[in-house]
Amino acid sequence: MTFLIYPLAALAEIAGCFAVWAVWRQGASPLWLGPGLLSLAVFAGLLALAPVEAAGRAYAAYGGVYVAGSILWLWLVEGRTPDRWDVIGGAICLLGAAVILFGPRGG
Repeated sequence: MTFLIYPLAALAEIAGCFAVWAVWRQGASPLWLGPGLLSLAVFAGLLALAPVEAAGRAYAAYGGVYVAGSILWLWLVEGRTPDRWDVIGGAICLLGAAVILFGPRGG
């Protein structure tokens, strides 16, 4: 379930934040703020569904997925090719998320 929730949450958060970015930085219509806020609410709801026992751990692991998703957004939506440092940094973040989610926990 985590493998579905985190990418969907990242898409919702990035889309919501991008709506605000587009209005403030690119001169888009303020009407984009409504869907942007709705998208951010969907993000929060999805992240609350993460099957992790502590919110902080869910948020920390999600951070790695968010970084990688943002790099995909850069490429697929904004049309800018990620450089090797973007790719390496995203991979490191995903590795960190995996350590947080799947590392053995002591009693």
